[in-house]
Amino acid sequence: MILLSSHSKYLLDILSNRVENAEGVDIERRWTEFSDVCYHIKGSSETPEFLNVSVSFPTPPEETEIEKGLPCGATEAVKVAYGVVVESIVPPDEGFSLTLKLDLSKLPKNKEKRNDMLVKIAAVREVVLGAPLKRILEHLASRTRAPAKDRVITLVHRPKECIFLIPREDKVTVIYPINFEDSIDTVLATSFLQDLAETRRSASLYSAPSCTWSSTPPAELDNATTESLSVNAGFFTFVILPRHVEGKKLDRTVWILSTFHAYVSYHVKCSEAFMHTRMRRRVDSLIQALDRAKPESEKSEECAENRSFRGMLQDHR
Repeated sequence: MILLSSHSKYLLDILSNRVENAEGVDIERRWTEFSDVCYHIKGSSETPEFLNVSVSFPTPPEETEIEKGLPCGATEAVKVAYGVVVESIVPPDEGFSLTLKLDLSKLPKNKEKRNDMLVKIAAVREVVLGAPLKRILEHLASRTRAPAKDRVITLVHRPKECIFLIPREDKVTVIYPINFEDSIDTVLATSFLQDLAETRRSASLYSAPSCTWSSTPPAELDNATTESLSVNAGFFTFVILPRHVEGKKLDRTVWILSTFHAYVSYHVKCSEAFMHTRMRRRVDSLIQALDRAKPESEKSEECAENRSFRGMLQDHR
């Protein structure tokens, strides 16, 4: 099992190199991560202390609540997370959901704090997409009434896909409709999710969030749209309790829930690679077994041909 890091390592490398090389050079990079978030970073050698970072997030489904093209609470979350170091540019660059202007001269002077801020900037995906989920889980951690208690909340998860949250005072239920384009991926994902739910029942994992898998939509989603419930790998449900979001656990829980599909997809691809490797090894062992099973007469003929061939070479010399 592997848990993905919350920050973009490529973005962090670019920011770190820019800070270390104070003179700076002209830079422009574009890349995509998790198959759904696109980045564009641009900087000039004339003003090396400034960088513009634009990010394009997944297109939200119609039923998702958004504010100015971003998940609810994302704008405020950016201000709280980055302070004076980052300024949001309105409107963002064309084709992007958010454009941030970074002033590297306002980074903390202390090296450790400066690195922490760079990591936080590189985790802009978590800050923005996790904002509405974090707000709900904060109410759960403080055991206060969430604004949308007992109502199904739809959050953007992947392009044209969403996750459903049902907040209550003592727990938050998170439901994932799971879809895969490839039929083999679908079979492997279904098996993986069923095994994950079964593994959670072991006594050693009693403190982990309870989880279940079902091929049909849970009863809580009776009023959801047909399109959002059209899946081929079933529905996976987590039940988050206050102890799962206490203190430093909150940010980690938000990130894990926000990237659950990427987590499943990663293990599906690893399973495929493992099976392909096993099949190649099996084919090699079968070929060796067939070679050993050849009749003695065939082996002697091959040996005779080899001897005659060596003799011809010697005569030629």
